Amino acid sequence: MISRRNIRVKVMQSLYTLDSISNDIQSGDAIKLLNKQIEQSRQLFIYLTYFLTEVARYAEADALKKASKHLPSEKDLNINTKIAGNELLWKILETPSYKTAVNYFKPEQSIDGELLKKTYQALTASEEYKEYISIPARDKKSEKDILQFIFTNLMLPNEDFIHNVEEQFINWDDDAEMMNVLMLNFLQKPQSYNFDEFVSTEKMDFGKSLLLTTIDKKPVSMELLKPKLKNWDAERIATLDLIIIQMGICEFLFFETIPTKVTINEYIDLAKDYSTPQSGQFINGILDNIHKELSAAGKIDKKTFKNSKL
Repeated sequence: MISRRNIRVKVMQSLYTLDSISNDIQSGDAIKLLNKQIEQSRQLFIYLTYFLTEVARYAEADALKKASKHLPSEKDLNINTKIAGNELLWKILETPSYKTAVNYFKPEQSIDGELLKKTYQALTASEEYKEYISIPARDKKSEKDILQFIFTNLMLPNEDFIHNVEEQFINWDDDAEMMNVLMLNFLQKPQSYNFDEFVSTEKMDFGKSLLLTTIDKKPVSMELLKPKLKNWDAERIATLDLIIIQMGICEFLFFETIPTKVTINEYIDLAKDYSTPQSGQFINGILDNIHKELSAAGKIDKKTFKNSKL
């Protein structure tokens, strides 16, 4: 489900955590932390998916509640429940791996009922929803668009919702961007997602290897890096920037199927997204300089990467 870029983020976050708690890092502890980081992300994604589906399903509960009034009005008896039968919604709900994940993590125990109700009310008050229910027919695009609208326009911008998520998931700030991309991709092709395999074996192996290599080869990467820092105040360089550079150097030297251009671009983007405003330019200059030096010395040996999964 998650991409190599997401794996790099998880490795970067693991290295940052390890750097802050210990100078003597055991490989087993590092892998445990990486696994924990990924499992937290999986749980967060399941929670977001569950909340989204419950907003859509709330139409039935709302209709039943209003129809059960002592003296229901005509409006109470004619609540439109089209969204509760949303075809994409039911593809998600009937996915075996999703059912298993919900049964295991039990996100229903963490749902704020009042927040769910308010989100549904915001949905029914929106012009997008009114347009959706005004057309009896169903088509794939409108079914997807209304669920995407709930997530993008009603969940993410909602301060109460974000506060609720932050209280339950300490990794929200780190994972917010990744969750947004994951959800939008998921709504495009939910059948291609396996909640039991949040990370493929190939990507997990890449993550473990990148994590352990960056730790093990730190002396090598720092030896290459230090001469490039002569014009920089080492004390003012963000720890995250140093970690990103070390990861990039390790990909240059020890990951022979990953093109150097891909490595440089990936870590520039990570620096921009997760470090300081100046980090992207700094990382670009340092990695490009080291890349040229290693290439000139014949130390970068890349195999063909024509068919490799980057």
